[in-house]
Amino acid sequence: MTKQTPSRTTTSRVTSFCLTVFAVACGGDRSRSPTCGLAQLAGPALIQQQLTLAAFVLPEAPRGLPDRLPARVIDIQSLQPQTEVQVTYRQNRLLLNYRGANFPPADVGYGLLVVDDSTQRAQGVLIYLSQRPPSSYSEIGAVAGGDRSIPLYGVRVDWPSVSNPRCPLLGTPTPPPQ
Repeated sequence: MTKQTPSRTTTSRVTSFCLTVFAVACGGDRSRSPTCGLAQLAGPALIQQQLTLAAFVLPEAPRGLPDRLPARVIDIQSLQPQTEVQVTYRQNRLLLNYRGANFPPADVGYGLLVVDDSTQRAQGVLIYLSQRPPSSYSEIGAVAGGDRSIPLYGVRVDWPSVSNPRCPLLGTPTPPPQ
């Protein structure tokens, strides 16, 4: 008969508990799991951090985007439903028309076009309700919602590291342009 010390018993129980939580979080409808909820908050934060790294900031609007891209307002208080933006160009700038509710006031927030750095495909637009980047950052266009608009910036990210296919940050991937 082996005698277990309290620390071994506790470690065993904690490990069993963690494995159970992991199995539950990874089973069933993942879009409603705590893991996906955390990913929906962590992904936008990681993407926003990329904007502070000059090598990943887009200096100008990419060409050849699809007519529509998925969009989401990032509000730390609640997970906003996904919507979309209609894509148009005016000279060398992107003009995105936001379709949906919860568009921020004109003096708050900014849009961020997210481009996968390995495929160079635009994944969508995140709208942050936070302080805008410094004026030295390159605006590549604007996002309009009703009679208001906010500046648009662009950033390249390693998309698979910020959006899990089981609980995608911006819905299903955008098809490549024809």
